[in-house]
Amino acid sequence: MEKTKNKCKGNSFLYAPLVMDNLFTPEDFNEEHKMIVKTAGQFAEKEVSPFIEEIENQNFKKVVELLKKAGTLGLLGHSVPENYGGLGLDKISKGIVGEAVGATGGYGVAHSNHTCIATLPITYFGTDEQKKKYLPKLASGDYIGAYCLTEPEAGSDALSARTTAVLNKKGTHYLLNGTKIYITNAEFSDIFIVYAKVDGKQFTAFIVEKNFPGLSLGTEEKKMGIKGSSTRSVIFEDCEVPVENVLGEIGKGHVIALNVLNLGRFNLGSACLGGAKKAFEQTLNFVKVRKQFKKSISDFGATKEKLASMASALYAAESLQYRTASLLEGALGDLYQSNDYRLIGQSLSEFAAECAVCKVFSSEMLDFTVDEALQLHGGAGFIKEYKIERMYRDARINRIFEGTNEINRLLIPLSLFKKAAKGMIPLEEYIQDAILELKMKRTADGAEEMAREQAAVASIRRIFLYCAGILYQRFGADLSEEQEALMALSNIGIQLYAAESSVYRSLKAIEKNGLEKEQVKYDLSASIVDEALRKVEGYARKLISGAVSGKEVLPMIQLIITELSSLSASGTTLRNRRIADAFLLTERYLV
Repeated sequence: MEKTKNKCKGNSFLYAPLVMDNLFTPEDFNEEHKMIVKTAGQFAEKEVSPFIEEIENQNFKKVVELLKKAGTLGLLGHSVPENYGGLGLDKISKGIVGEAVGATGGYGVAHSNHTCIATLPITYFGTDEQKKKYLPKLASGDYIGAYCLTEPEAGSDALSARTTAVLNKKGTHYLLNGTKIYITNAEFSDIFIVYAKVDGKQFTAFIVEKNFPGLSLGTEEKKMGIKGSSTRSVIFEDCEVPVENVLGEIGKGHVIALNVLNLGRFNLGSACLGGAKKAFEQTLNFVKVRKQFKKSISDFGATKEKLASMASALYAAESLQYRTASLLEGALGDLYQSNDYRLIGQSLSEFAAECAVCKVFSSEMLDFTVDEALQLHGGAGFIKEYKIERMYRDARINRIFEGTNEINRLLIPLSLFKKAAKGMIPLEEYIQDAILELKMKRTADGAEEMAREQAAVASIRRIFLYCAGILYQRFGADLSEEQEALMALSNIGIQLYAAESSVYRSLKAIEKNGLEKEQVKYDLSASIVDEALRKVEGYARKLISGAVSGKEVLPMIQLIITELSSLSASGTTLRNRRIADAFLLTERYLV
């Protein structure tokens, strides 16, 4: 199929302006992408949605039945090469499918877990024999996969795992001993991607089949949400794993475990996007029919403001998700057939920061959306019959899945500083340029389309670099211990990526179709910028106040305020009403 390419480097959004030619947006979907949107959407709506209540009651037989049906439609094989029974599609297609099943609650968790972190380790790190044996069955749904990393004393610190693997006397099998907890799909999985330390030292990945002697399952966990997905412990007691089932290289399991999680974070962002769109659609329909004081509550200004905020957050998440999908495709598109594990590992890690943004922003966007959705449902939102109750519960896990949002926040600036320390990025030059620009008087006025919004993106980047410089100057090599400051810096970076992705998506559409036809996109991106500016000022204040003492604090904060003060918008209430009215008309998220 036609591949989507780019020449971007990971983390570059933090220090360099976006090159428009490298920006991929949903408006750039080709015919194949549109076909996948239709196929995946119809499957979620017609095949899964009628059984959500049954799935919620943990009818895992139905979950497996639906997974196999998804396999027949190619929805499990998008990331499996064609010569191993899959479709070998791009990462945009992966995002489309992830978004569609993300609207289905527990089933979507099972589906996404299977196609991403349970399949991709074999796709990218398996031997030819392993790929031939397992990938066709994973693509068809004949085999369901699970990913076993977390242990009772090893969560975010995955490399502290205690599960061991010892070669037997004959040299034919490794004997695995240990327990993995909170394993998605455990009840009905046929294979498990398991991480254990060979001889208690060398962290290594293994492909373990459910019928290997010594593998057993714990009881089903009783969860707050995503009840339709199976979550159990997987227990290994001298579990016999053939030596040919070592995945990748002995002692290099971290290359698989940590890098595949980058795609897992991107995938989770897609799922959150799909769930949020579904919640927003439910809310639009509800507020139009619910009446108070003799009129629909959709007519009230307070309702419109909430709907506009929900729609803007959705637009930002959608924009950064598909921007990232294209970046990932540019890095990974030619590697389906590669056996160069080092190159694959580097490529999987290249956009780790962007994937972390996807995970953090979209999971928190979903939480915000379902919370506002429930609020607009009033008492009905607390009742199971109205679906929002389940969506609200299901959403909460996403800030913990695939590495907590706190861990992912730390990853964003630390990955930048790590590259700078290796001489890969002239970060000090960028910081000095940003400081000089901050001290110059500028105006956002101009005839250029969306001049204010473009200027705001540039200002947020300057503030990020300025704050990065403050931290680096004060803490140097000890910076990794300053988690509070790093979190604030990361939040600025996240807002930068969201605002830039949205603004330039809208600008691209306006340049092509004209402002009149793209008014909604303009309004959405302007709203996103306003929200970003408010948050960035707060994060910068917090960072400076925490990291700096004495008389330096006030001038630094004043520099931030001066930079942002000229970027304020007017007419925001009318703009929010326009946004809300546009979506109330379509009764779903449609831009």
